[in-house]
Amino acid sequence: MNQEHKKTDAPELPQEETPTTPGNVSSGQNEEITDENTPEISSQSSTEEEINLLKDQLLRALAESENIRRRAQREKEDASRFAIANFARDLLTVADNLTRALENIPAEKLEANDALKSLLEGIQITERELNNALERNGIKKISPLGELFDHNYHQAMLEEETDEHQPGHVMRVLQTGYVLNERLLRPALVGVAKAKSST
Repeated sequence: MNQEHKKTDAPELPQEETPTTPGNVSSGQNEEITDENTPEISSQSSTEEEINLLKDQLLRALAESENIRRRAQREKEDASRFAIANFARDLLTVADNLTRALENIPAEKLEANDALKSLLEGIQITERELNNALERNGIKKISPLGELFDHNYHQAMLEEETDEHQPGHVMRVLQTGYVLNERLLRPALVGVAKAKSST
């Protein structure tokens, strides 16, 4: 009996793999790795820029909101403090008339005329109460006799040469001025002194 001999192929030995080291990696592979990481870095940088931009916009919006709030509060306070300005100006005419009445009552006739004396006392009381009411509402007189002329509160009506007052100082008050909570309500009409010209 013929025994059939099977031809057995020699087993293939596994090929020895070359260890991969940084030096064995080809430049093409390096470029591929670099290309894969670049979009991630770029995306991170873009996100940080957007965050910074949003922070800046938020801070600007908060600052603008605070400015609007302060401006509204200031306007509210001003409206409250100066709401009576027009009414106060009308009252100044009354105060002027009372002052003129007191100035035009002859002093020499008061002793012999009790009625006139009583009238004078009544006008004085009325003027005093009116001035008190004005002051309670923040309205104060400007009577700058002897003070340095200030164009913010005084209106010069004339200049006179004199030795009694220093040049540039108020030597006469023609009409009393008023301020409302430190804001000019009516300027004082004044005469200003100037130095005498040498002849």
